[in-house]
Amino acid sequence: MSKLIKALLSCCIVSATSWAALAQTQVVNLYSARHYSTDEALYSNFTKTTGIKINRVDADDAGILSRLKAEGSASPADVILLVDAARLYKGEVDGLFRPIQSKVLNDAIPAHLRGTPATDGGIAWFGLSTRARLVVYNKIKVQKDDVDTYEELGDPKNKGKLCIRTGSHPYNLSLFGAVTEHLGEQKTEAWLKGLASNLARAPKGGDTDQIKAVAAGECDIAVTNSYYLARLMRSTRPEDVAVVNKLGVAFPNQQSWGTHMNIAGGAVARHAKNQANAIRFLEYLASAEAQNYFANGNNEWPAANGVNPENPALKAMTGGAPFKSETIPISAVGANVTKVQQMLDRVGFK
Repeated sequence: MSKLIKALLSCCIVSATSWAALAQTQVVNLYSARHYSTDEALYSNFTKTTGIKINRVDADDAGILSRLKAEGSASPADVILLVDAARLYKGEVDGLFRPIQSKVLNDAIPAHLRGTPATDGGIAWFGLSTRARLVVYNKIKVQKDDVDTYEELGDPKNKGKLCIRTGSHPYNLSLFGAVTEHLGEQKTEAWLKGLASNLARAPKGGDTDQIKAVAAGECDIAVTNSYYLARLMRSTRPEDVAVVNKLGVAFPNQQSWGTHMNIAGGAVARHAKNQANAIRFLEYLASAEAQNYFANGNNEWPAANGVNPENPALKAMTGGAPFKSETIPISAVGANVTKVQQMLDRVGFK
């Protein structure tokens, strides 16, 4: 063999060890509003499986969207994870996401839990987990039949009984946006006025605070995302057990449009430099492994089709039976948020 041929071969042969080292240099830059310690295993498992390192920046939904706007084309972000439907919708309409085509994601995630298809069929974002907006109530003082629809929360029969986050919190904006889609603006504004009239106290705190306020007797009814309740249900702390024992749970509107489901979801950033890795990461998050981890780690329901988690709190919450969830497009919910904010101002719901 000539020296020239040997030289050419030697320059082009890469050992398995060298390929592994090269793979480890691959990255995906993540901006995440998911502040859940249980997600760490998801990220490490992805890296172990693919060799792609995750560089993560944590902030809230609004902060991430503001940062993307400020950074523009210089942004290093590849993947965006947000925890609210309205914010995902805003990121889409503001052009902060890059619509992608992925058969894996299209097959896994139902159409109503993803963004509106672009002209080329690309989708700007995908829901990856869901959380129900539930009603909890003092099971001694309140009958379930009086709180098993969202509409009843604004009924005069529940005057002075309600605890809820601020009206402008994203979780409530999404719920109110969904109600607007179902009832129309006029009826929704009247309903919001009823909610404001039925407050037991000025809105304050997070969802766990609302739940504990019911147990403490500060109010008789509260609205919460399901995973906050599930955390308390899975706790062994005596004080948490005592709280849960005082509560009844209602999945609203089982006889009509179904319980409102907010989502956490993901998107590829508009100026992603590592687009292929970003898509691969989102596809991993839609896998059965990751979907079960969302359910068992952070008490969320999977967004992907055909995944049935074994989370004991989620099963206990529903009595082990399936429940009816609404199926209106999440994008429609997001589109109603500006109208909702205007209604909240008019009725004085802070």
